[in-house]
Amino acid sequence: MQGKSFLTLAVLAAIAWFLYSLLNDGPKPLPQNGGGNFSRQDSGANFRSERSNARSSAGNDETEPAGAQDFDFYVLSLSWSPSYCATEGSRDRQQCGSERPYAFIAHGLWPQHENGYPADCPTGKSYVPRDLVSQMRDIMPSGGLMGHEWRKHGSCTGLSQADYFAAVRRAYEMVNIPVSFRNSAQSRAVDPMQVENAFIAANPRIPAGGIAVTCQDGYLEDVRICMTKDLKFRNCGEVDAKACRRRSVTMPPVE
Repeated sequence: MQGKSFLTLAVLAAIAWFLYSLLNDGPKPLPQNGGGNFSRQDSGANFRSERSNARSSAGNDETEPAGAQDFDFYVLSLSWSPSYCATEGSRDRQQCGSERPYAFIAHGLWPQHENGYPADCPTGKSYVPRDLVSQMRDIMPSGGLMGHEWRKHGSCTGLSQADYFAAVRRAYEMVNIPVSFRNSAQSRAVDPMQVENAFIAANPRIPAGGIAVTCQDGYLEDVRICMTKDLKFRNCGEVDAKACRRRSVTMPPVE
């Protein structure tokens, strides 16, 4: 009788150990990284130089899944190149040290919301090929500028790289640069409102509420013109509200 009791206890002990093992050696929860698909490689993206167009490991992927986001309109930004070169010229030989003098260049074509804008959308191609840089050099002087514009703005349009820069060119060519700003041989002080009015006079379809002149450090910086998604001029209250409020800014000469 005692032997049977001992055997029964042994069997029960074995069953209890088996159940304990199952409960403690089962599947473990996956470790959490606290950031979804965020990776070390992604964490460095915001530290790329704005003038850098170096290939990254992501850029070696020839696919271009541009991270399309819904947006309302475009802003075409035209930069007065001599102002940029007056402050940053030593850092950008392509734009400021070339034999070709630049006046107003295509800074970029930016997707916008009525309030705010999308930026830095995921893209499988973060660099711009040299042949495309060469094709655009007459209006976008450097590969660094093109790379920055693609990563920050073009990546949010839903367009491929080729289609995005084709849209930049179409938008640029739709604007008639006033004759007095095509080649300015002398530095001059200008009223930003006079610059805005000159662009409207040269482009009567641009509404007064669809253009803004910006300035930085006392220099004329950009002329920003709002366009629909099919590149027609339109009003844009938020952009117009951020126009330069100075009465006079400097336009360095084209040289």
